[in-house]
Amino acid sequence: MRRPHIRSVAVAIAVTTAATGLAGTAFAGSSTGAERPTAAATTNATAVVEAARTAAFAHASATAVSQGDELHAQDVMLDPEGARHVRFVRTHDGMPVLGGDLIVHLDHKLSYTGVTRAAGHAVKPATTQAKLTADQAADKAAQAAKGDAGTAQLVVDARDGSSALAYQVTVTGQDGSHTVVVDAVTGKVRSNTPDSDEFLSPKLLESLRKHGETADPATGIGSASGESGLLGSGVSGATTSYPSAAKGTGKTLFVGSVGLTTTQTSRGHYQLKDPSRYGTETRDAKGSTTERFGSGAKFTSTTNVWGNGTTANRASAAADAQYGITKTLDFYKATFGRKGIANNSKAAQGMVHWGKKVANAFWDPTCNCMLYGDGDGQMFKKPLVVLDVTGHELTHGVVDATAKLEPTYVDPDGNQFGEPGALNESLADIFGSNVEFYAKNAKDTPDYLIGEKLGLAQKFLRRLDHPSLDKLEGTIDYWAPRVHDAEVHAGSGVSSHAYYLLAEGSGKKTINGVNYDSPTYNHATVKGIGRTKATAIFYRALTRYMVSTTDFHDARVATLKAAKDLYGANSTEYKTVDKAWAAVNVTAANTPSHH
Repeated sequence: MRRPHIRSVAVAIAVTTAATGLAGTAFAGSSTGAERPTAAATTNATAVVEAARTAAFAHASATAVSQGDELHAQDVMLDPEGARHVRFVRTHDGMPVLGGDLIVHLDHKLSYTGVTRAAGHAVKPATTQAKLTADQAADKAAQAAKGDAGTAQLVVDARDGSSALAYQVTVTGQDGSHTVVVDAVTGKVRSNTPDSDEFLSPKLLESLRKHGETADPATGIGSASGESGLLGSGVSGATTSYPSAAKGTGKTLFVGSVGLTTTQTSRGHYQLKDPSRYGTETRDAKGSTTERFGSGAKFTSTTNVWGNGTTANRASAAADAQYGITKTLDFYKATFGRKGIANNSKAAQGMVHWGKKVANAFWDPTCNCMLYGDGDGQMFKKPLVVLDVTGHELTHGVVDATAKLEPTYVDPDGNQFGEPGALNESLADIFGSNVEFYAKNAKDTPDYLIGEKLGLAQKFLRRLDHPSLDKLEGTIDYWAPRVHDAEVHAGSGVSSHAYYLLAEGSGKKTINGVNYDSPTYNHATVKGIGRTKATAIFYRALTRYMVSTTDFHDARVATLKAAKDLYGANSTEYKTVDKAWAAVNVTAANTPSHH
């Protein structure tokens, strides 16, 4: 998972409302309605922000807000049952605070009810006098990340219980950009984090090399069922004005022929851009490593048919990408009322054929887009454009727009470690699998497996029901103190397992022809509450009760609060959340002392 640097703390506030339940093709229930604010709602949001900010300072002992702090609202969430939540980032004496984010919770009368905070301490540094100059810090950052450093900005690093004066620097290199934090007093590099998420970690790729494994999945697998989308002839009826929406056909590598809404730019000319989904578009990077979407070449056609099901046609991978991106957008909107990845009604974007011999796919916040490599031609022989990879990576974008979960450590090879990072990977797997269930594509069976279409020898990359069956990454079934420092994909199994148990329960089960057998730490039987409710709880927890440092025990508390909001403290749903976490050895009793 990647960590964005703070570009600006002055941002527009998105107002989100959410009702109990879910809506959409894949889920039954009432709409969560995360809608754009009306003028009245914006006025109301302003009042909520002011009340939350005032409450944060009035309850400083609980919120750890201190003199010199300023709180900048990122999101305002208005729950129909009356609760209000305001997510803030913080500055101290005008400097951005890393790990200083918090959520202030209010009741319907705007009275303070509690706080969820990343830093458990005041964030005032011991000194505000830097010993390094900005240029010296930039030089150290450039050396650490092996690239060209941008301007160094003074920040307060409040992560990991510290409160240090530091410089934050963006370094751009051949493998993308990094955010480097350098201690302004000692010159020590405090962190060096890639700004883009890699679906396949360096550790996994090395493991595959050691196994001598190659992944060459089947492509061009014929037509999917009609449920995968309306297929069009390229003609959307008589029109006299352009651009206009048109019904196109994507002949994909992995999911057969699918319907795609495209843009007719003039008579007989089309572009792979969806005007019905905020202008969401896929472009061709043509082998470059650009992080600027505008540099990508537009996909155009005179037939409104995109690809031919093989890698010989450059548009085939683009059809997979566009299909996956639009299905992910549709899942989030239909299920939670979320309008776009950042809930701001803006386009999601993708670039295929990114780089030369790149065996990976990325969520890249620099261009706010998906980047898909074509494979290295040796170990991975096809583009990484399968549906759950897109759902997984775009969910990192959703996490970036909400909790901003961060790894606690990144090694020199780029592998990431720590429970908040593992939780980020887990949420990406959870919602990525949900995108498959939503899409209902007959050529990509909805399941609780991740990367099952990549062509790996173990038939999947990760799985939610019994994570340790993934031998490639050594994914973990149950929490133990050592998980605190686990690699993030390995550690992700803890919360993914808890989610599966909450949704489907323990023991053997067959869903859509796929066999599952989920164990429990305490050999207890867990009866699931269904995927609809489990997903509602995890999404509510992410958006209302998770911050950048949330670990597994915090996630347990967050999901319990979410279940209480949605279903009540005495509900079966609430009790099952508690049982599911206990079944992966996350309990109130074994909560680490640092909480």
